[in-house]
Amino acid sequence: MGLLVDGQWHDQWYDTDKTGGKFEREAARFRNWVTVDGSPGPEGSGGFAAQSHRYHLFVSMACPWAHRTLIFRKLKGLQDHISVSVVHPDMVENGWEFRPGHDAFQDHLYNSDFMHQLYTRAAPDYSGRVTVPVLWDKQQETIVSNESADIIRMFNSAFDALDGVNDQLDFFPPGLREEIETVNERVYHTVNNGVYKAGFATAQDKYEEAYQALFASLDWLEERLATQRYLAGSQITEADWRLFTTLVRFDAVYYSHFKCNRQQLRDFPNLAGYLRELYQVPGVAATVDIGQIKRHYYVSQRTINPTQVVPAGPRLDFDAPHWRDAIS
Repeated sequence: MGLLVDGQWHDQWYDTDKTGGKFEREAARFRNWVTVDGSPGPEGSGGFAAQSHRYHLFVSMACPWAHRTLIFRKLKGLQDHISVSVVHPDMVENGWEFRPGHDAFQDHLYNSDFMHQLYTRAAPDYSGRVTVPVLWDKQQETIVSNESADIIRMFNSAFDALDGVNDQLDFFPPGLREEIETVNERVYHTVNNGVYKAGFATAQDKYEEAYQALFASLDWLEERLATQRYLAGSQITEADWRLFTTLVRFDAVYYSHFKCNRQQLRDFPNLAGYLRELYQVPGVAATVDIGQIKRHYYVSQRTINPTQVVPAGPRLDFDAPHWRDAIS
């Protein structure tokens, strides 16, 4: 995981020495919004109107943050309006990269070799990490946003007037927004980012701090899902999909690779059934690629797995009955 400094690429891992061994994620730098008419959004500037074929999404099938945007694109019916390019799962000395000779991993707009070339195309003097997802504006040739939490909010409602978009599906309904935000806050810090805080920690106390917070939240989620079907009640919301992309990677990657090994997710009956139910929502399974997920983490993160050997297991069955329909 390298970064750009004044537009120049550097192959540089996170510096945890200055934080006492604690991993701290860099905040997203592009925080503009697509809105119905291009008026200002909740954060950042406006100027990006919701139009068909104007936007392009750059993602990795391995990345949980990018995975959120693929789920929203699929469930909202945005495939005919927002095109996609997928990076290769290996993220080594050049960061996220494309493979121009491989149909599955091409930059369909500019035929770039590396994701960092898209960042400097948008901002030649950019300094910071080069991450996915990226929502790109083909009209202005720039990055609208590289913050997944914002992109899924845009996908949820900004494009609802376009043909074929499911405008009846709202993952951020007004009556549940306060509860969704409360759940999101804890889940982000202790689960979504919590697994990274454990996995990337370089000091024992910082690892154990993240580990304890992670499993305290998984215990809390297990108890919450014992009496309600979804995180905010009786309907699937944004909070569920934000959690899902971490849960679906847990047993295959985070349990072993990131040393989050108190229990596997399969040892939490409610969370495991909940994960299977979300996976079985029509269209979602096609966004999950466990092969790319495992390859990315075990091959790319050489400071954690210097041999780059990818484990053959575990055996996963997300299609097994979930039994969640018994909960009202």
